[in-house]
Amino acid sequence: MRNIFHPGKPADAPNKKSSGITVIPNVASNPTIGSQIGIKAVAGKKLGDDPNTLLSVAATSASITTKGIIYFYINHNIYTPGNNWNFQGNLVAAKTVSPDYGLGIGQASNGSAADQVLANPERKGRALHSQYYNIREKVYKEIDKGLFIGAGASFDIRRKIEDTKSTTDFTPYNIYSDRHGFARDHYAANGLLFNLQYTTRDNQNRAYHGIYADAGFRINQSWMGSSRNAIQFTTDFRKYFSLSSVNPEHVVAFWNWGSYLISGNIPYLELAGTGKDAGFRSGRGYVVQYFKGTQYNYSEVEYRFPILRNKFVSGVVFGNLQTANDESGTKIFKQFQPGYGGGLRVLFNKATRTNLCLDYAFGKYGSKGFFLGLNEAF
Repeated sequence: MRNIFHPGKPADAPNKKSSGITVIPNVASNPTIGSQIGIKAVAGKKLGDDPNTLLSVAATSASITTKGIIYFYINHNIYTPGNNWNFQGNLVAAKTVSPDYGLGIGQASNGSAADQVLANPERKGRALHSQYYNIREKVYKEIDKGLFIGAGASFDIRRKIEDTKSTTDFTPYNIYSDRHGFARDHYAANGLLFNLQYTTRDNQNRAYHGIYADAGFRINQSWMGSSRNAIQFTTDFRKYFSLSSVNPEHVVAFWNWGSYLISGNIPYLELAGTGKDAGFRSGRGYVVQYFKGTQYNYSEVEYRFPILRNKFVSGVVFGNLQTANDESGTKIFKQFQPGYGGGLRVLFNKATRTNLCLDYAFGKYGSKGFFLGLNEAF
């Protein structure tokens, strides 16, 4: 742009530091939210002088979508000098519309009429309106190079839950809520978090190499205000392979995310499933919670490659698989549902490798859509 509009202007001095803050209109689109407009700020900075300190990142956004979703959040992932401590957290306040496609992985049920409605093998879509509030904070302490042990708490609260379109109350949400002892119009899932994390990623936004692994327990407790007690075990593993030392942007990235209920009960809208990872980016090709269960596992592989020599535009191709259990006898890893697609990346900030992601993805049951967002899916 400088060459076009200011051909005589000299380039910036080599020692001039680039800004670590990116402020842009928060334009996004996917089948879950429709089209979104808002404002978003993303910041990235290394704290202290230790060259081994990992990049700290933070973001905030306020937005509204064509499906009536109003969303505000602040999140952060901060590493103190030398990586002695890592703080991860977020605050969310939203008016949401959650799609509902039933429980499980799309397998038909031979059970009762309620089991058949809950399984929803034809993937008939419904929508649940609610107010959603979340406060979460985890603190990690480095106990060895790249290895952190952490603890924290999360408060997930929904109010005024209602299905405004269904002509019957015989819906998957109501069936599940009645079976597992949850009120239909509200719930709270408040619990303690205990995690073990290992990371060698060279960048939080767009890694060229390294590993990110996190495993932990979530223990919902009624004394914290949770509607029911529950224990979940969650894993998150990501591995990045750079294919070229000359062009390290040629990357094969792998991601596996899983969540498994060990005991107790969790609310219907808190079940693990499509797009229910921390960044809501899994399962491209489907809307959020298109598949879900008390036991859920997700895998994805993506190839990333530069298109322009200056790295301003690059591309990706990806494929993913999801599997979940249901209440009609289908076990996790018995049935898989695929998704696949490709897209472009537009580099916004070289200092933090912040980019705009434009993807088109396909899934089963005619599911497909355009996915527009900031930074890589993983």
